[in-house]
Amino acid sequence: MILANTRLAIVTGSNKGIGYAIVKDLCERFDGDVYLTARDVGRGEAAVGRLNELGLKPKFHQLDVSDTSSVYVFAKFVAENYAGIDVLVNNAAIAFKKAATEPFDVQAEETIRINYFGLRTVCDALFPLLVPGARVVNLSSSAGRLSLIPGEDLRRTLSSPLLTLDQLDTLMRQFVEKAKDGVHEQSGLSSSAYSVSKVGVTALTFIQQRAFDEDPRTDIVINSVHPGYVDTDMTSHKGPLTIEQGAEAPVYLSLLPAGEQNVKGRYVWFDKTIKDWCEC
Repeated sequence: MILANTRLAIVTGSNKGIGYAIVKDLCERFDGDVYLTARDVGRGEAAVGRLNELGLKPKFHQLDVSDTSSVYVFAKFVAENYAGIDVLVNNAAIAFKKAATEPFDVQAEETIRINYFGLRTVCDALFPLLVPGARVVNLSSSAGRLSLIPGEDLRRTLSSPLLTLDQLDTLMRQFVEKAKDGVHEQSGLSSSAYSVSKVGVTALTFIQQRAFDEDPRTDIVINSVHPGYVDTDMTSHKGPLTIEQGAEAPVYLSLLPAGEQNVKGRYVWFDKTIKDWCEC
């Protein structure tokens, strides 16, 4: 039975860290069902249990952004049980440690596969279910600044308002191929796979907002956000910010009021200020 009058918020990769804190904050502030998702069912259900102990009532569904079948099973569940999605926070991501022993080409392939193409798969599956007025937040990073791409021609291409989804996909695949050939730096790309993936996420956000501006569903807004340097497993707990502080800007963007025009298709910092992606 479709819950026609129940609003819906979804956070990917949210059994721990910033994603967990985003779910917690949305449970307290969002008027509707909040889904905590994780690729591991046990860890996801344990996270829900911890929030239940705080008096919060998130719901859980398995979701592995790197597994297309998992993503579309979840999309089918949403379509069969809700009238649509009001909030989507694309948080799931990985980062290899500096001490990682995997060869760089392996790190590049896996990082782009999950952080960029996994997010793309989620968007492809769930964007048709967004309702008018929906809010989408793509978790980027300070590592997602355009200035961290050394090649001038690449920066020009990535920042072009004419950049298409197919072109961006191709650039992400080319980075992986060039990493395998050991020529990614000579080609003007970063030596950080994580940085390239998050540059891709930020560029994708601009393309997606342009598409939403032409969508018959009105007032769908998407932004990318750097949540800050947060004390998480991903940062080896070196970040000075708490996960609650890291959740503040993503939740702010998740709950933007109707008709918001100033914060739309933007690159937003953890302090909620808008940054010029081409200059910061």
